[in-house]
Amino acid sequence: MSTVKISAQDVKKLRDMTGAGMMDCKNALTEAEGDFDTAVDILRKKGQKLSAKRAEREAKEGVVVALVNDAKDKGVVIRLSCETDFVAKNEDFVRFTEKVTQLAIDKNPASKEELLQLPYGNITVGEAITEQVGKIGEKIELAEYLKIEAPLVVSYIHLGNRAGVAVGLNKTGEAAEEAGKMVAMQIAAMRPLAVDKEGISKETIEKEIEIGKEQARAEGKPEAILEKIALGKLQKFYKEATLLNQAFISDQKQSVKQYLQGVDKELTVTGFCHTENG
Repeated sequence: MSTVKISAQDVKKLRDMTGAGMMDCKNALTEAEGDFDTAVDILRKKGQKLSAKRAEREAKEGVVVALVNDAKDKGVVIRLSCETDFVAKNEDFVRFTEKVTQLAIDKNPASKEELLQLPYGNITVGEAITEQVGKIGEKIELAEYLKIEAPLVVSYIHLGNRAGVAVGLNKTGEAAEEAGKMVAMQIAAMRPLAVDKEGISKETIEKEIEIGKEQARAEGKPEAILEKIALGKLQKFYKEATLLNQAFISDQKQSVKQYLQGVDKELTVTGFCHTENG
């Protein structure tokens, strides 16, 4: 029996994250001894139909900027977080984030730590962020620094700097760039975990198979066919979670892979980076 005390606030948080019922959330948190990720898995195993909100992320405000270099072969996505929507919409704060992102494009730092050490006028980027804290009076930090290189990189900023995408393609040209814009919007809307199923970790696959078995078992299916059912559910998971296998948002009758092949038989996505607030 769990000795962890589950508060009403914790139950509400899990409900907001998943859309599951209050009692289901409380029972799952109790069984998981307060661990939210485990509680989400418990709800899924019991066949709960959860909302599309990402369980692993707590809502945060901030500004997301995605940029590519002039050669269009490098892209950067940066998320500078803050506490309130009011600050996130402040023009000066947006411009500051844009300047930091441009600096990252120009200097190509290897990591977030290197970016924070880059000169920003007479101080460093890290010190400039600290200055912003003093000016604004909120906690501000460089939450994410993502970058990508490819023969062609296309960027997209979604919902007034609330989300950003940089997607890499294997071919250049006007048609490829236009296709890249469509795919970047797809990523922002559908939040794939990887380009294709080869990009899904072994741990995630094993977890999905386990969840599929538990769901089938809860439905009363015979033990002998649980593995087969779980593998069928895994194929559905690939279609939902991997970019090339997702239904294309502008034409649900074809996959993203089929859309790209319709533009150019050899055109495909080599990688992407994506982040968002909340």
